[in-house]
Amino acid sequence: MTVNRRNAMILTAGASLVSLAGFSPSFAAEGDTYDIAKIMAPKGMVDRPIGGTDTKVTVIEYASPTCSHCAAFAINVYPGLKEQYIDTGKITFIMRPFVRNVLDAVVFMLAETADDNDTYASIVHTFFETQNQWAVSDKPRDALLAIALQLGFTEESFEAALTNQDLFAGMETLRTQALEEFDLTGTPTFYINGKQSSGEKSLEDLSAEIDPQLG
Repeated sequence: MTVNRRNAMILTAGASLVSLAGFSPSFAAEGDTYDIAKIMAPKGMVDRPIGGTDTKVTVIEYASPTCSHCAAFAINVYPGLKEQYIDTGKITFIMRPFVRNVLDAVVFMLAETADDNDTYASIVHTFFETQNQWAVSDKPRDALLAIALQLGFTEESFEAALTNQDLFAGMETLRTQALEEFDLTGTPTFYINGKQSSGEKSLEDLSAEIDPQLG
């Protein structure tokens, strides 16, 4: 799939859940562990870590902006995780794009214009909070633009963000890696020091995996 200034606008004006090939709605195997060196070497994109540096625990979330379970995590669980573990520097947290459809790609392409990782995370979080406004809209392009304008984008910078073909290709590469190397089959999927944890998780669920490793 090629995204350029013209067809990106056409695609985002179309059906809001046009799935890319190769994705299954089922969740990955709970508790599988993957080599930490491999899982910390994403293909196609550079990570946007927030929180502590050189921490004992790294939490990676593969997320899709159109995923209702990801939105539930972002709204109901992530604030507590951020307050308790990320802002205190206890863990490193990485959200990785898992693009299921064109709208997912648009959100992450907008976020990638951020100058710093905290702003990147804030942009994605805003789209999770407003998911019910744009993900099911008959005119998703207009709904996405309206939110982007509130975030400081102009219509020109909004359109320019969607012309980065290299970034789009990188997201597809990252997605393929997750499917083929880390057995990801649904979002959200978390890897806590390489240990897989899939589906909606409470703060207590994540704490049960994080706390023993903090020492």
